[in-house]
Amino acid sequence: MTVRPATEQDLPAILDIANDAIRNGTALWTLTPDDLASRRGWMRERVADGYPVLVAELSGRVAGYASYGRFRPHEGFLHTVEHSLYVHPEARGQRLGTALLAALLVDAEASGRHVMIGGIEAGNLASIALHERHGFTRGALLHQVGRKFGRWLDLLFMQKLIAAHPTDLDGAPRA
Repeated sequence: MTVRPATEQDLPAILDIANDAIRNGTALWTLTPDDLASRRGWMRERVADGYPVLVAELSGRVAGYASYGRFRPHEGFLHTVEHSLYVHPEARGQRLGTALLAALLVDAEASGRHVMIGGIEAGNLASIALHERHGFTRGALLHQVGRKFGRWLDLLFMQKLIAAHPTDLDGAPRA
């Protein structure tokens, strides 16, 4: 297994993984499958903003991807990021999620991030266990805030303190 920065050539595989999550699961609360142009824009925006987009390869094939970005748009949240991580169904159980999450945490620490947040459908026990193994703690449980496949979904926010002292004190514009 290899974890590396994603390239434009990885976008069809990333799109396939994302659309599988949209069509068949509750990890993504989107109902409409994505298209390549939208995914390309997403990746370009992440990279332009200085955020990583990583892929995990098995036998030379992209089998998972992960990224993080701003948690909220306001300056007070500058040092907090929210991540996303998806693994192709045929590659689950092969520790790709572990490798991707570990790589995101290394990047976030090197980038001076303070807290990483994961928003997880509360019934996704495998994802919750993965995050707990990486030191995430349960933050808040929001009941019935989403709906997919004809049922209400609960959202669990998990968080991990990454660095005790962010590199920039408050992110406020300087006079």
